[in-house]
Amino acid sequence: MTIDSSDTPAHGIASGSRSGAVEEMPDELRHDVRLLGDLLGRVLTEAGGADLLADVERLRELTIRAYAAPGSEAFEQAEALVEAFTLDRAEEVARAFLCYFHLVNLAEEAHRVRVLRSREDAVAASPEDSLAGTIAYLRETYGEEAARARIAELEFRPVLTAHPTEARRRAINASIRRITDLLAGRGDTRLGASALAANERSLLTEIDTLWRTSPLRLDKPTPLDEVRTAMGVFEATLFRTLPQVYRRFDDLLGGTDPHAPLAPAFVRLGSWIGADRDGNPNVTAPITRAAAGIASEHILSALTAATREVAVLLTLDATTTAPSPELTKLWNTQRSLAVEVADEIAAGAPEEPHRQVMGMVAERLAATRARDADLAYPSPEALLADLRTVQDSLVTAGEVRRGYGELQDLIWQVETFGFHLAEFEVRQHSEVHRRTLADLAAVAENGGELSDMSKEVLDTFRAIGSVQRRHGERAAHRYIISFATCADDVANVFALAEAAFGSPEDVPALDVIPLFETFDDLHAAPGVLDDMLVLEPYRARLGATGRRVEVMLGYSDSSKDVGPVSATLALYEAQEKIAAWARRNDIELTLFHGRGGALGRGGGPANRAVLAQPPGSVDGRFKLTEQGEVISARYGDPVIATRHIEQVAAATLMQGTEAISQRNDDAAHTFAGLAGRLDEISRARFYDLVHSEGFAPWFATVTPQEEVGWLPIGSRPARRGLSVESLEDLRAIPWVFAWTQARINLTGWFGLGAALAGVGDLAELQRAYAEWPLFATMIDNVEMSLAKTDTRIAKRYLALGDREDLATMVLEEMALTRDWIVQITGQERLLAGHQVLGRAVQLRSPYVDALSLIQLRALRGLRSTDGSDESADKQNRRLMLISVNGVAAGVQNTG
Repeated sequence: MTIDSSDTPAHGIASGSRSGAVEEMPDELRHDVRLLGDLLGRVLTEAGGADLLADVERLRELTIRAYAAPGSEAFEQAEALVEAFTLDRAEEVARAFLCYFHLVNLAEEAHRVRVLRSREDAVAASPEDSLAGTIAYLRETYGEEAARARIAELEFRPVLTAHPTEARRRAINASIRRITDLLAGRGDTRLGASALAANERSLLTEIDTLWRTSPLRLDKPTPLDEVRTAMGVFEATLFRTLPQVYRRFDDLLGGTDPHAPLAPAFVRLGSWIGADRDGNPNVTAPITRAAAGIASEHILSALTAATREVAVLLTLDATTTAPSPELTKLWNTQRSLAVEVADEIAAGAPEEPHRQVMGMVAERLAATRARDADLAYPSPEALLADLRTVQDSLVTAGEVRRGYGELQDLIWQVETFGFHLAEFEVRQHSEVHRRTLADLAAVAENGGELSDMSKEVLDTFRAIGSVQRRHGERAAHRYIISFATCADDVANVFALAEAAFGSPEDVPALDVIPLFETFDDLHAAPGVLDDMLVLEPYRARLGATGRRVEVMLGYSDSSKDVGPVSATLALYEAQEKIAAWARRNDIELTLFHGRGGALGRGGGPANRAVLAQPPGSVDGRFKLTEQGEVISARYGDPVIATRHIEQVAAATLMQGTEAISQRNDDAAHTFAGLAGRLDEISRARFYDLVHSEGFAPWFATVTPQEEVGWLPIGSRPARRGLSVESLEDLRAIPWVFAWTQARINLTGWFGLGAALAGVGDLAELQRAYAEWPLFATMIDNVEMSLAKTDTRIAKRYLALGDREDLATMVLEEMALTRDWIVQITGQERLLAGHQVLGRAVQLRSPYVDALSLIQLRALRGLRSTDGSDESADKQNRRLMLISVNGVAAGVQNTG
């Protein structure tokens, strides 16, 4: 199963043929894809015989031909072939295509890593995309001192969430990582023929294991399973990668010779995993305490190991590297805490005072992990004080390389992660708070017991207090209110916290964050924030934090509420007004962006999104949710994680410059009239669709919405549980996921075509594309979304319903949007100006088509069954879920 240049030429989405895209593929990437495809072909032949490989190849060739010549009969032939497969064969073929996508994806990631490494020393032309370029721009524009002051205030806060959008099993991820490592190993030019042959045998073994590993989980993961998955990202990349990011930053600021650190530890990791209980009854107070404990265990273990690694390096004799008086005093203090331990360390490192002290630091960290009160550190700040004492002593003695080398990396790690690793953020729905308060009032008046829901709400506040006492205030002090509509929603949180503890004095530190999600709530946000400022507990907390305030904006539900165009414009306007509110009230504002991976949930390149924000809305601080497959895509590989973090840092610094602020402000005023027309027309078109009578059941019929809910890919239900009767209650994730699986991607573009056509002035729209960053970002994101659609597949899904009017509306809007995007961008076809992405979509699309046809077959079987053949129903269900995984891997989007 390979991609090669003999594939039938096709009219791809970008200029040139599909075979042309193959020829344009870089040699190294083409070689990797061919090698992995050949090895998969061997595995398939061994597992199912030559007939299995022949069936896979026949379907592959038909879908490629159908893609190349849309008017041919190849598509119908491919459909007929799929229908002719036995259910067993259909499952084997689906698994083959799924494995293929995993292999192609990892080959592309490996190539991206190669490209990034080759460009490490290059300075990008634009400072908006390059850390080196950004620092050079800031120095040139503001001078050295002012540039450093801006950099010192930089904050990037990625918040990991457990939204169920990572369709792959952990076992599959582990297998993919092993294959990736083996593939990377082949790039070592020192390998001889025998070593390469051994590597190929290992690759074959791992691909065989990938094929034999079930792509489906048997059970839904628990919240703690999700916590452990996130810990895998920390261990694989973040712990070691972030000091490397800071080091590169520091080298750009102060040069590569040893010097006192200039780069701040600007990343702070957050997590909703094990803390977000909005609509997830599986997240309870004990779960939150356990999640915080698991995170602390991981960071303390990692810090202990890193400290021991540094200690081993400090074999510096006291005569050549004399200890400072402060270091000697620290040793004496350490020895008084545990004489026998200190003497044992000293015996193993005689006349090596710096190594001795670091050995005791490691012992104290181990004691902190073991909760040994006599030897444990009371706080990360106490650890940092010890590490800086060692650093100062080394520098004073002239050993600046060790002082500002690995030891500084350790200091950065402590500053970033503390003893908690991630700042857990509790989230709950405002309606749950209102019900609990009503329950409390009823019990107070009439007696009786609180409901289980109310008990759990109160226990949640107690869990926050417990986590703060055990792991420090930073470990859990944020409380987010979903669907916040008024200041009373914030007051309710403080009232419930007081009810949980009995008095306001005992309530733990709480930063209460309203989450504005709907179109109406976004517009009402500034007034709600004004009302919040008069709440006494909120005012008290402002005094304690130096008037730091976080406000969260929901991209997912606002898009589901009014469509992607109106949501984008409403979010911009809300940020603009909230930033003005912060300036009026002397507030240090952090806007928290609740973005998903898919475009219908605010996805797209994060750095471009930052640069398009209103003036004053970022101010050197950027916080966003990192969800589902985005976590592994952005942070799964150290090189890619470094690039992502550097891009976000560069964009965050540049967004606050006068040039970018003025550009965005001027564009917002210049195109205000255009924005108004786009909003009005697109929203009306979106309402025409989603407010049509019977839309919700029609949507469930023409997409695999219900079947997506079967996937055991997250602990969270697909519905919030407050009601089950309307589309409004459906979570944004399955809403997006279902349209993606149907190859329609409606949530990313519907309404835009009508709006662009309604404006009708191509010259004005092209000028907006050139001068208005928000509009340009939206157009480019929609272009990417539309490129992954397929009209033929879409028609077959829409035919599952009985509403020709709605199906026609969707297809006409898709065609209209595609036509206007091409005109505005000045291209012949979608993605013509994006060579790498265009090539990837061209090469993948026929293979995704094959899986879509298999999914349609399974869906029809499930929808038409009378239940008499349980075995067939079970097989169709498995086939459905495997195809869902495969399409997700192929289009590289879930929700």
